[in-house]
Amino acid sequence: MDWIYNTSDPILNTFLASILIFVVIIFLTRLIGLRSFAKFTAYDFAFTIAIGSIISSTLTSSTSVAQGATAIASLLVLAFVFSYLQRRSKVLNNAISNKPLLLMKGNTILETNLKHARIHKSQLIAKLREANVTNTNQVMAVILESTGDISVLHSTSDTSYNAIATVILTDVRETV
Repeated sequence: MDWIYNTSDPILNTFLASILIFVVIIFLTRLIGLRSFAKFTAYDFAFTIAIGSIISSTLTSSTSVAQGATAIASLLVLAFVFSYLQRRSKVLNNAISNKPLLLMKGNTILETNLKHARIHKSQLIAKLREANVTNTNQVMAVILESTGDISVLHSTSDTSYNAIATVILTDVRETV
C-alpha cells in the first residue's frame, strides 16, 4: 500500500507549496500580462512546457518554493523581454515566428503546402467537418496558423477566396 500513501510523503508541504506557487503565478501573470501564456510561437510553447516542468519539480521534489518561484519569475521576465524585442525587431520576429500557410484556396486543396506542413489530407478533411463545412464550395480558405492551429474560413453560400478581406490574409504564405 506504500504506492498509494506513504507516511513519509510530504503531503502538507506539497499542498502548501501548491498554494504558494499558484499565488506566485497569478501575481507574476498579472504583473507581466496574459501574453506570458499565449500560444503564438514555438518559443511560447516551449516556455509554457518549461513553466509546467518547474511547477512539477517544485511540488514533487526537493526544489524549494523560493527556487521554483525564482525560476518561474525569470522565465516570465525573459518572455516579456522577448515579446518586447519581437515587436521592435522584424528580424527577431521572423526568426521566432512561423508565418501562417494556406492549405486550401477556395475549394482547391494545395497539396504541396499540405506536404510541406506534414498534414495529411484526411486531417484537413477532419478540420473541415469540425468547422461544419458540408460542401467544399463553402470553403474560402484553410490556413495553418503559426500556432499550429488550423483555421477554416467558410461561408454558407458559394463565396470565393477573393471575398476575404485583405487584412485577414496578412502574412499568410500561399506557396512554400
